[in-house]
Parts: sequence; C-alpha cells; structure tokens
Amino acid sequence: MATITSAAPYLSLLGESDPQLKTYALESLNSVADELWAEIANDITEIEELYEDHSFSRRQLAALLASKVYYNLGDYEAAVKYALLAGPELDLSNGSEYVETIVSHCIEQYVRLSQSHFNDKSIEIEPQLVSIFEQMVAKCVTDGETRLALGISLEGYRLDLVNKILQDAKKSSKSDESVRFLVGYVLSAVTTQAGNIELKTACLTQLAEILLTLENPDYFLLTKIVVQLNDSSLVVRVFKGLLATPSNAAIAYQIAFDLVGAASQQLLAKVTEELSGDASNSMLLRILSGVPTCDLDLTFLSDNNAADHQIMAATRKALDGRSSLFHSAVSFTNAFMFAGTTDDSFFRSNLEWLGRSSAWSKFSATVAFGVIHRGSLSQGRNVLQPYLPGSTTSPYTNGGALYGLGLIYAGHGKEVLDYLRQQIVDNADNADDKDADIVLHGACLGTGLAGMGLADPQVYEELKAVLYADSAVSGQAAAFAMGLVMLGSGNTEAIHDMYTYAQETQHETIVRGLVVGIALICCGKEDAAEPIISQLLSHQDANLRYGGCFTLALAYCGTSNKTAIRRLLHIGVSDSSDNVRRVAVMGLGFVLLLDYQSVPTVVELLSQSHNAHVRYGAAMALGISCAGRGLQSAIEVLDPLAKDSVDFVREGATIAKAMILIQQTEKTYPKVKEFREQLTSIVANKHEESLARFGATLAQGILDAGGRNVTIQLENHQTNTLNTKAIVGLTMFVQFWYWFPLAHFLCLSFTPTAIIGVTDHLKVPKFKINCHCPPDVFGYPPKAESQVKQQAEKLTTAVLSTTARAKARAALKAKERKEEDKDEMDVDEKEVEEKKEEEDGEVGEDSKKEEEEEEDDSEETSTEPPVSNEELQSSTLRSLYVKNPYQLDNMTRVVPAQLKYITFSKDERFTPVRKFRGISGIVVLKDSTPSQPFDKIRTVREKNNTEAPVPDPFTIDPAVDKGLFEIPEDED
Repeated sequence: MATITSAAPYLSLLGESDPQLKTYALESLNSVADELWAEIANDITEIEELYEDHSFSRRQLAALLASKVYYNLGDYEAAVKYALLAGPELDLSNGSEYVETIVSHCIEQYVRLSQSHFNDKSIEIEPQLVSIFEQMVAKCVTDGETRLALGISLEGYRLDLVNKILQDAKKSSKSDESVRFLVGYVLSAVTTQAGNIELKTACLTQLAEILLTLENPDYFLLTKIVVQLNDSSLVVRVFKGLLATPSNAAIAYQIAFDLVGAASQQLLAKVTEELSGDASNSMLLRILSGVPTCDLDLTFLSDNNAADHQIMAATRKALDGRSSLFHSAVSFTNAFMFAGTTDDSFFRSNLEWLGRSSAWSKFSATVAFGVIHRGSLSQGRNVLQPYLPGSTTSPYTNGGALYGLGLIYAGHGKEVLDYLRQQIVDNADNADDKDADIVLHGACLGTGLAGMGLADPQVYEELKAVLYADSAVSGQAAAFAMGLVMLGSGNTEAIHDMYTYAQETQHETIVRGLVVGIALICCGKEDAAEPIISQLLSHQDANLRYGGCFTLALAYCGTSNKTAIRRLLHIGVSDSSDNVRRVAVMGLGFVLLLDYQSVPTVVELLSQSHNAHVRYGAAMALGISCAGRGLQSAIEVLDPLAKDSVDFVREGATIAKAMILIQQTEKTYPKVKEFREQLTSIVANKHEESLARFGATLAQGILDAGGRNVTIQLENHQTNTLNTKAIVGLTMFVQFWYWFPLAHFLCLSFTPTAIIGVTDHLKVPKFKINCHCPPDVFGYPPKAESQVKQQAEKLTTAVLSTTARAKARAALKAKERKEEDKDEMDVDEKEVEEKKEEEDGEVGEDSKKEEEEEEDDSEETSTEPPVSNEELQSSTLRSLYVKNPYQLDNMTRVVPAQLKYITFSKDERFTPVRKFRGISGIVVLKDSTPSQPFDKIRTVREKNNTEAPVPDPFTIDPAVDKGLFEIPEDED
C-alpha cells in the first residue's frame, strides 16, 4: 500500500453506501491513526455512528479506530470504552504503546470492578474486559512471569485463576520445591496486600489444600496459614499427617510450640479437644497446653536475670513513696524490670515502703507480683495466695491479686478461669458494697486475661451481667474483659451489645472500656469491621469516636492500609476532641507496624503540631511501631519531644524511646548510655514535673524489662503473623492515660529473647551454638552499681563524723594508689565537693549531679567512637562473621539483631528439625545419638517437682528381660 499522507480521501469514503468502501476506508485509517489522528478526529462522530450501525458487518473495526483517536486525544476513558467494543479487532499481541496503555487501563478497570463484584454480585463486568484480563494473565504465565500472573490474579480477586496457575505448576513441575515457592509468594501477597477478609480466608484455605496434596508438604508454611485461618480441623489434619510417620513427630512438636506462641487460646482449646483420647498424642497435647513453653521461658528469664537492683534502689529513694503517683511508678518499673524472672526481692526487702501504699497504689503494687511471676503456671497461685480473697481483708490487695493471677495465666487460663469466675459470682451479689466492687474490678480483669481469645459465650455473659450493674469501677473492668475474651472473634452480637450499652450508660469510664473492648473484638478483621467503625467515628460522643479510632487501628493493624492511614490522619488534625486526635495519631503506629520505617516520615510534621495531644500521639505511634527496632530516624523525631514544654509530652516521648531502645547496647546504638543517664537524672530531679518523672521511671523498667532478657516484638517471626498478645498489651497499656493500673498490661508485649533448644522428649540439653560476631557487640549493659555507690557516699557525707570522713578519704587515696592511670586532680575535686556538701547540705545535689553527667558524656565522646546501626552491616563485621565465631550455651540471651550471626554446627549432636533462618524462641532438636546420655538443664518446674523424676525412655528386649515380667502360675 502506498504511503498515506492525508486522511481526507478515506474519510470521504466513510459516507459511501457501499460497505466494502467503508471497510477499505476504515482499514486504511486504522493503519495511520497514530500519525493522522488529528485529521481523523474531525470526523469522530461519523466513525462512532458507523459502530452504532448494526447492519454494518465491520462495526467493531470502527470502534477500534475511534479508540485509537480518543487515545491520541488523551481521553483514556473513551479509548478504553471503544477498545472493549472492538472485540476481536483489538490485537493484544501487538506490542504497541497504544495496546499496552489500553491493556493497562483495562486491567485497572477490571480489578476495580472485580473487587466490587466480590462483595456485590449484582455488579456486572463486560465479557470483553474479562477476556482481556484473562488473556494478559495467560500471557504472563506463557512468558515465564508466573509470580506476576499470580499477583495480578490476586489483585483482581480471581482465586480461580490463582488455583489454576498453582495446579498447572504442580502438574508441570518435577519437584514440589517450585510449587512451595509459589505458594509462599501468594501467602505473603495475600497477607500483606489483600484488604478483604473473606477473600483472604478463601485464599488461605485454597493454599492449605494445595500444600496438603504435595508429596512433601512444607508443614512450617502450613503453620503460617493455619494460624491466620484459626481452623482447628486443618490443624488436626496436619498433626495426624505428621504423627502417622514417627520420624516426623519432632516436626509436629515444633509446629505445636509455634502454635502456642502465635495461635489463639480458642484454637488451641479446640485442637486439644479433638486430639484428646488418643494416647499417641500425649506429648503433643502436653505442648499444646502451653505448660512447657511457659516453663522454658520462665527458666530462661529466672536463670539469666541480669536486672540491676541498684537502679530500683536509687529510684525508690528518689521518689517520695507517700505520693500515690510515684508509688505506682516504682511498682510498675519493678514489675517491668523483673517481669517473668520470679525475682520479687525488691518488694520483700522494702516492706516498709510497700506498707506506705494505700488504695489503688496498693492495688497496683499487688498486681506487680503477677507480672513478676508471669508464666509460673505451677507456682503462681501459691505466690499470690497471701493476697487473695480469704487471706487478707484489704479489697485493694484482693482485687490486685486477682488481676495479677490473670496476668500470670494470660492466654493459658484453664487452671484458674473457674476460680476467677467464681470470684465474679461471689462479689457480684454485693455490687453495692464499695469493697466488693474493688475486688470485682480485679476479678473481671483477671478473668479477661485468663480467658483471652477463648470466645467463651458463658464467660462473656457473666461479665456482661457485671457490666449491666452499671458500676463505674467494676463496669469498666467488665467491659475491657468482654473485649479480651472475644478477642479477634468479630462477634457481631457482642459488638451490638457493647455499642448499645455504650450509648446508654452515663459513666465515661464504662464507655471507654466498652469501645476499647469493641476494638479488641475487631482486631485483624479489616473491612469486616467497617460497619461498627463507621458508626463509632460518626458519633457525636467523643468517647465513642475515641473507640472508633482504636477499632480502625486494630482492624487494620499491620496492613499499612492507605485508606485507614488517610482516615486516621484526617481525624488527627480535624477532630474537635483532643483525646480523639491523640489516639487517632497513635493509631498510625498500629496500622504501620510492618512498615515501621515509614512512620517517622508520616508523623514528623504531627510531632511539631501546636496541639500537645497530637505531639503525644506522634511519640507513642513511634514507640508502638518501632518497638525493639532501635530505629535512628524514630529517635531523631522523639529527641525534641523529650524536651517539650508540656510534661505529658515529655512523658510519652521518654516511654516511646525506651520501647524503641529496649535491648540496644552501646555498640548497636551509642547514645543508649546517655539515655540511661538522662532517665536517672530526671527521676532524681525534684524540680522536674511529676508526670515527666513518672514517664522516666517507667522508661527505666521498660529499658531493662524481664531482667534485660525480653524485647517488645509485635510480629511472630516463627509464623510471620502479628503477635496478637503483644498488640493487646500495647493497646491496654496506653489506656494508663486514664487508669494507671492498666499499665501492667505491657508485660503481655514482652517476648523472651533466647534460643531454647529442646529434644523431642522436652529435655533441655547442654550444647553450644555459634555466634559469628564480637562478644561485646550484643552483651548486657554494665550495671550502675559504682555510680549509685558514689551517689550514696555523697548523700551520707553531710552526716558523717570526723573519724568516718577521714576513713572515707583514706579509702579514696588507697584506690588512687592502686589505679596508676587515675588523674589525681579528680580525687582532689571530689574532696573539695564533699567539703562543699558538708557546708551546703543537699541544696546543690541536683546541679552537682548534672555537672558529673556532662563530664561523663564528654569522656565517652572522646574515648568511644560512635558505631551506627548501618556500620554494624559493614564489611568489617561481615568478615568477623566468618573469622571470629564464639560459642553460646543453650538457653542464653540472643537479641533479635544478633540472630543473623547465629549458626548451628552440623557436627554438633543436636541440630534443629527445621532450617534455622534467624528464628529465636523454642527450637526442637534432632539428636544424632539418642541412645547416649547427655547433660541437661533443669527447668523451674523440674526444680519445684519434689516427686521422683521420670526415667529416660528405654526399650525392652524380650529375649533378655522376659523373666522380669513373667507372673508365676501360682500367683495368677
């Protein structure tokens, strides 16, 4: 065909009556549409009329031409419309820019319509649009872009295509490895990207069925699926499939340990019920009870407790115990610092201080025993027995003990749930009695914790009866407990009951308890929670909007959902209530949990808001999302807030920094030493405002939580799922803004940082683990004993006798002679300062302490070059990974950042049953020589067990041992 330089002749042919001439004109114009579109556009109406003419056989060719003209005009909506009407005339194999653009817009349009169709089947999708989408998916598979095809199909909510692609891959693949890889990709995509809970459930079910049909299923991949599905029947299938082959029993035990750490109490209860009755499942049932997990964690925390008692001693002395605020602060800090270690020596050695507590500070102090003994399932009841109802008459002590009992058995409450429920029944009859109401408050919180996630309707109804009594004290606790029991269930009846009563009661405390309880019920439910979210956020009552923000945050927790983020940001800058604005900004931390690195950027401007509540919310959003991460950019945003003019903003910033810097060392984060010194200074400064000192005190406990052996970990790395218990802990912890005793909930967020290797008989062997980095990089921080000792000397100098002062100076001189490199001037200055203190008393103590801190800072700067987090990844440390391994014992501290340097030697007798990929926690081991004895680490439960020990497994040889088991005939 000759080169066409003008469209005019062909456009004139469109008006002819002969169909062949029209067809010729359309074919010619289509070939030059991209060059002569401006000229053709003048007759676009006539071209559209040709398509409308149903008697014209090539009307679809006219639609194609119209599409190309609109494409060049920039009207993509019309271009796509006519491209779809072109039918087979549109050649998708043509790789032109026009085709690529049209296909791209078609896929976007299809995805939007398909997602709407998934929820509303009345929405129709044009067949041509469906055809284009399916053709492009097929083309991706043909071109070897299988993951792209799966991603597009999943985005279009086409689970049938996802299933077809995976089934075809299974048929064509020679091994299961490639199929497992694709299933893992889809699992990751649907977990992080899918916004529809119904689609997610259907997809996960489909993936589980595919894995189960493989010859060699990846059972650990299956575990990740079953945790999210919360399907007990699927878990039972997995366990029965594994136990059918004795060699796979250890894998079943590892999965059971993973489920105890990640699954809901309801799922564990159902699986236990279905597996009970079969003797071959005894070991599995024992693990699923949670007792071995708690025992191992408790043993690790108690045996490796590295908490600094001197910090607690100095803090107690600095804070006036007559103030209920400060008394509670010390109780919280002690509870956090020794959480799970069973070390309650601080309370037992400070009975006089403990006796100063009154009312609710006594309640909080008693709860602390529960935090300290958390997980002590065998001895927890005995520890709290002196404080439980019937042992003492104080209602605050009784209520605190019941609350503490719930914390000990949180998530594993089978042993104490009936007892706690009975306390509710006994005290509910005396609801008008103030003392009974206080006990009921603790009993309800304890019941909610013990029954957390159990979704037991009977427990829920008992708590609802307390709620309907409409007491501000017990009603609030009952509301929280109802949410805890129904955690993550999405139970619409419970949501309706609680929302209705929240609008009827006159008690703000109950309203807040109910709306936070609703948020807990909706945890992880995403779009399924939209009806109640809309109702709460649009309500005229600020307390209900407060709950709406929490419900939105928890429903989309960890999803990074853009719509949820946009809504929270809008509320955070526009709502009329400061309380609502504060929690809206705070909620960003929950939604962006898995995308924590973006949070400092998101909240940076909010941290500079004129509204102090918004600034506080920004600080806590960083603390929540970046907890345990040691993120430098987050600390940079918090530093100005820690010096804010408003006391509660400084409080929030200090607590958030402690949450972020937990288990950081001077090597991984150099300024952590400076932060510790700042906390000590704030706590001791009597001129500092009370809330700021309160926050600094709590920060001390968080920074050294669990004897410096726990972190705040909001993701289960074993299953790549959210750590629901930790999220609940943080959600309830931030409610201390209104009610201080709720601060104890933070202990639910504490995760022991250890590798605990156990055999398939649940014995803890002594063996070595390799760590390929310098030993001091992740070591415990030095204790503050020397600093506290110096402070004690300064405090007592003013009252020393002349003889005692002379002895003190002699001791200093002796120390000087022993330390050759000690600067003599330092000692002289100290002596001068001591004399000045004798004259001025304690007046100059605070300023003197600040001067010493400045000196310490300058010394550190000059002698210790800073090492950033980025430098830890440098080539120097990478070379050390190969050259300088050192060995760790089983059941010792391994912080999350250290895991990348941990390896198991293949030459060791004990190796993990699954490939070790930086996963901490309980690791089931394979024993290469099971018949040989080995040294064991005794657990807390074994130490407390006074009965005869269970003998090691053995086999009977009938040929040798026949006589031992024969019964003489005369004794028959």
